[in-house]
Amino acid sequence: VQLQASGGGVVQAGASLRLSCVVSGGTFSRYAVAWFRQAPGKEREFVALIHRSSWTNYLNSVKGRFTISRDNAKKTVYLQMNKLEPEDTAVYYCAAKDVIITDVHGFSDPGKYTYWGQGTQVTVSS
Repeated sequence: VQLQASGGGVVQAGASLRLSCVVSGGTFSRYAVAWFRQAPGKEREFVALIHRSSWTNYLNSVKGRFTISRDNAKKTVYLQMNKLEPEDTAVYYCAAKDVIITDVHGFSDPGKYTYWGQGTQVTVSS
């Protein structure tokens, strides 16, 4: 299984970006897929999750600004990021795990995930 993240860039505060995570291999419809981010000198931080059943969860500081979605036909998960802030600057990683429907806990823990993408840089200037 391979994850390919893309869509990062350098933008000004208030702008938007859409990240994509294309998953190849495995059975995409069974995966919970999340976005994490890591800023220099900081630990990797959970940002958003979309479960195989399509329920979602977000880091409090991005609620109302970021939206995660999935397209099972394209085996792709998106993270639409609006009203970007300098504090959102980080390398963004997508991660996936094959889960059963009733597995609904612990998704903010990076250790829960089996597969990781290579990361895409998001830089927001003030």
